Amino acid sequence: MTWASSCDFGPYHGWIMAYDAHTLRQRAVLNTSPDGAKAGIWQSDAGPSADEGGNIYVVTGNGDFNAANANGRNFGDSLLKLRLDGPNFVVRDYFTPFNQKILDSKDQDLGSQGPVLLPAQMGAHPHLLVIAGKEGKLYLLNRDKLGKFHEGSDTDVVQTIINEKGAYGAAAYWNGHIFLTDRSYITRDFALQAGKLVLKGATAKMLSPAATPIVSADGTKNAILWVVSTKEWNEAHMDRAAVLHAYDANDISHELYNSEQNSNRDRADMTVRFCMPTVADGRIFIGARGRLDVYGLLNKATPRR
Repeated sequence: MTWASSCDFGPYHGWIMAYDAHTLRQRAVLNTSPDGAKAGIWQSDAGPSADEGGNIYVVTGNGDFNAANANGRNFGDSLLKLRLDGPNFVVRDYFTPFNQKILDSKDQDLGSQGPVLLPAQMGAHPHLLVIAGKEGKLYLLNRDKLGKFHEGSDTDVVQTIINEKGAYGAAAYWNGHIFLTDRSYITRDFALQAGKLVLKGATAKMLSPAATPIVSADGTKNAILWVVSTKEWNEAHMDRAAVLHAYDANDISHELYNSEQNSNRDRADMTVRFCMPTVADGRIFIGARGRLDVYGLLNKATPRR
């Protein structure tokens, strides 16, 4: 379990706590800024990630950072690779952008997105992950050597891609492709080629921002990219319907459907931020304000929603 604060109200720290899944007895606790403040783990509602070796990956937001110093324990704007060691969390490795002080001062949390771990790849870096924060950079990182912190440059980053805007939630992976939605209201398709990301396509601009896209597919066939557009950070008290978008995952410039095409029949309920669509049993589930919307194929017996 991880958490931060509500709307940056202080004082607060970032926390991660581990519990035995059978007994719910607490196993371990980590404070990400024990000698400072902030460094919350919010990730726009995306959860931690884990690899086959039992390592846990989380990303922190704005806050104090001194981990590059001897005995430093504050990890603001950092990706952490953690491992349980008895009753303790151990930070096995981490990545902090060289401009962490600027990110912190400008409210450009690295931790506005959660990390996505990629399947094993051929080449020099078989174990990769992607992360993008508010600054507008997409990082491709080597999980075997995240790089820690280096003044002046990100020397160990496998690849950095400059996007138009920052991002929330998490990216989606399918069949060698990374789908990233950012605050330009566009989702982009990056293909993995020779260990690097190459831009392959983009959707049209949506009317409002989205966070975490997902893909449903029959293995490597019949793949659909699902995105829910919601609202901006300063529209918290605005009533706006969520919009469910469906795109051909092989060509995301081709929109298959959205819930406003026939709004009288399909309009979603009032949106909440960072909404993640969920696919199960041929239906799409969307959390709205006080409601759960369920979409399915239209036929004579069953309405779309």
